Amino acid sequence: MNPRTPATIFCLLFLSACVTAETSNVGTSSSSQTRSEIPAAITAFVEPYPLEPTVEHFANMTLSGSNLVIGKILEQNDIYARHFITYRSNGVLVSGIMNIPKGTGVFPLIVLNHGYIDPTVYTNGRGLRREQDALARAGFAVLHTDYRKHAQSDPDPDTTGIYDNALAYALDSANAVLAVRAAKLPNIDASKVGMLGHSMGGGVTQHVIVAHPDLIDAAILYAPISSHAWNNFDRWRREEPEALPTLTTLKSWEENPAPWDAMSQQFHLDNIAVPVLIFHGKGDKDVPIEWSNDLSNRLEGLGKDVAFVIYPKDGHEFSTTWRHFIDTSIEFFRKNLQ
Repeated sequence: MNPRTPATIFCLLFLSACVTAETSNVGTSSSSQTRSEIPAAITAFVEPYPLEPTVEHFANMTLSGSNLVIGKILEQNDIYARHFITYRSNGVLVSGIMNIPKGTGVFPLIVLNHGYIDPTVYTNGRGLRREQDALARAGFAVLHTDYRKHAQSDPDPDTTGIYDNALAYALDSANAVLAVRAAKLPNIDASKVGMLGHSMGGGVTQHVIVAHPDLIDAAILYAPISSHAWNNFDRWRREEPEALPTLTTLKSWEENPAPWDAMSQQFHLDNIAVPVLIFHGKGDKDVPIEWSNDLSNRLEGLGKDVAFVIYPKDGHEFSTTWRHFIDTSIEFFRKNLQ
């Protein structure tokens, strides 16, 4: 089911003539870029967001990550420099940060997907700061995407108000990988890529590994949201005023399960082709651990390479067990990326 009207799609097709999008094998690196600038050349139409909010549609979309700009140094230490970055995700300007280790080595790339933070208070690179630091100190180039409509990114071109279970953010995360590859940076190896997502970012990561399984090589899900879209909407959005367009168009899962199932990774887990490491705390009051237990069981049932680490007392953001979590994550990425 496509909740977006033909008129909406027509308008987007028309507007796409003003947006440049470079496919995954074509990329440029420019010296400056602002929110108001749009690349001039038109190579092909690419959707600025998934016009149909389904996993299958996302899997068949043309991805276009390009125009990576490594900007000013925000801070640095003896081990790495933290840079402000921007890149284009299917034409949409997305900001973020990149921690690049110092030295002459070639550093494997890890993309981080942060959890939900209100875009009105979100600032560049916010979220997963401990992980950004530790992974860079371990010798990885770390790209933390802000996602569209966060920090210095462009506003979300999707103005329909229809819930899409973070599919648009997954587009930005996937395109971050392609933008780094297109830039051909001599000190970053983007041929094998790791991805780590926390909470909502775990849902973003799930979308990437089910829809574009060849894009990354190892995935960590840190207290991830549910692999079924309705669970997430029902828990956090259903009672909010902004839920009205979604409920009016899609109805509830009980009334109309098809569109909710279609945007859920749960029905595409067999596509996963990378090792998956899941972490969750039994004391998590934000995201139920039962969701990770269900996901782990489903992946095991499909014969996937999955491991599930449970912390009996920790909550949504690990405190007493964080050192074990990050050391295990570093070991996992080293094993699968180097």
